[in-house]
Amino acid sequence: MTTSTVQTATAKKPRSTPKAPDSDRARAENSLGRKLVAPAIVLMLVVTAFPMIRALYLSLFDYSLTDPDERSFVGLQNYVTALTDSLFWRDTANTVMIMLVTVAVELVIGFAFAMVMHRVIFARGVIRTSILIPYGIITVVSGFAWQFAFSSDNGFVNGWLPFLDDTFDWFGAYDSSIVAIMVSEIWKTTPFMSLLLLAGLAQVSEDMIEAAKVDGATWFQRLFKVILPNMRAAIMVAVLFRALDAYRIFDNIYVMTAGANGTESISFLTYRQVIEQFQLGIGSALSVLLFLSVLVVAYLIVKIFRVDLASARQEG
Repeated sequence: MTTSTVQTATAKKPRSTPKAPDSDRARAENSLGRKLVAPAIVLMLVVTAFPMIRALYLSLFDYSLTDPDERSFVGLQNYVTALTDSLFWRDTANTVMIMLVTVAVELVIGFAFAMVMHRVIFARGVIRTSILIPYGIITVVSGFAWQFAFSSDNGFVNGWLPFLDDTFDWFGAYDSSIVAIMVSEIWKTTPFMSLLLLAGLAQVSEDMIEAAKVDGATWFQRLFKVILPNMRAAIMVAVLFRALDAYRIFDNIYVMTAGANGTESISFLTYRQVIEQFQLGIGSALSVLLFLSVLVVAYLIVKIFRVDLASARQEG
């Protein structure tokens, strides 16, 4: 190989650009952010650290409140019992399905509501307030309301659906019960999703949208090429918050079905073990598994979206 060839190859080799140091503004904002969240973090650790450590400790024992003197150390046996029980995996499947379906539907409907709230000119305050009303209702109250709505005796849902018999029992089978639970969940929490997406829409530059119009882009092209890519951080936050909340679903199931027809979630299974059957050992193990699974869900969502928050803030 000649010297000129080596020099040419060397010249063509791309140089790695060093990462630019954070600006003074970025460092100041990071420092301010840490100072602002520090009190909340300390308070959360004080309030939650002891129950979490206590639950982890109790999960290592065969401990029942009906016979507290017979508590015995069993190590990881409670976790083995839970992970080898088909009931745990059935409830996990229910929880994951409810989370996936409700978050997906809420994302679509919530984005449509956000677009309306963002573009509307007249009566903007009234429209935004009307859309957010369901989120202001207590979950237990909305659960009872939807239980009444789906009732085969005096509910109105059967009357609104012409393909159903007026006496159709929504809570008589697994499939229809799960649908009723998911409908109540979607109705209650879609406004929260739309509120987060509205904040993301406000960050999309109108100049970019107008430039796309000038270039002849259709509405769908502007949506998928301009609006959604620039809302990626807001969408990730909305999906993350709602997925974690949906994964811990308890209220609607407790009110509407009480876990009947196999509609239990992991949270409801934990409740039954601790509150109804007084099994603190296995119940604590289930609560630890629920906590770990929530962490896994959060990790997967963050990895799927791969959002660079520094770039989203146009910094760094």
